[in-house]
Amino acid sequence: MKTVTSLVALRPATSFISAHSLRASTIARSYATQNTQGPTPLGPKRRGVTPFNDDGYVPWKELSVPEKAARATQQSFNFGFVLVGLVLTGGVGYLLWTDVFSPNSKTVQFNRAIDKIKKDERCLELFGDAKKILAHGEETNNKWQRARPLASTERVDKQGVHHLILHFHVEGPRNHGVAQVHMVKLPGHSDYEYKYLFVDVKGHERVYLENSEANRSAGKKSFSMFGVKWD
Repeated sequence: MKTVTSLVALRPATSFISAHSLRASTIARSYATQNTQGPTPLGPKRRGVTPFNDDGYVPWKELSVPEKAARATQQSFNFGFVLVGLVLTGGVGYLLWTDVFSPNSKTVQFNRAIDKIKKDERCLELFGDAKKILAHGEETNNKWQRARPLASTERVDKQGVHHLILHFHVEGPRNHGVAQVHMVKLPGHSDYEYKYLFVDVKGHERVYLENSEANRSAGKKSFSMFGVKWD
């Protein structure tokens, strides 16, 4: 009976030693694994900033000196590009205003001359229905009337008078003719005035719609003495 009791008493001591050894082995393996893996990485390395790939994501304070120079170069280029775009836009706007939208543009004067022709009874007799009267620039191989350039001349004489001369074609159901406009803008004035506007149709007398010289002559009073007229 004593021998059996002694064997049973030794079993707990053996179990305690085995558990302690297993715990120590586990800690050792964990420590070895951590040492093998090394330090934890801080994150992916960013690419270098150049004038061609800079998107402004990297803060200025984190840039190196060459990268700051690259960003400054890119921003200078962008600013110059925007400035060129503004200049071109302003130039196009100026051309549109002077040639199309300005009250003194040749396009506006061209349209006014056409309106006068369509309202003149003598022109209607020559060309026919006003709704079917068309006007266009110089004849070209292009069948589209809008593609035919309008012949025009602008100049300033020695007295500072601005001259605008237009030459265009007029077509109607009955005839084809040529119209010419000469307008002047005196110094200190903002609007053009007609010097003349006439229409020529082959086989017919010239039709004057505006003629400042004739109006000026008609406005002068004349008297006669001894059979001679004096202006």
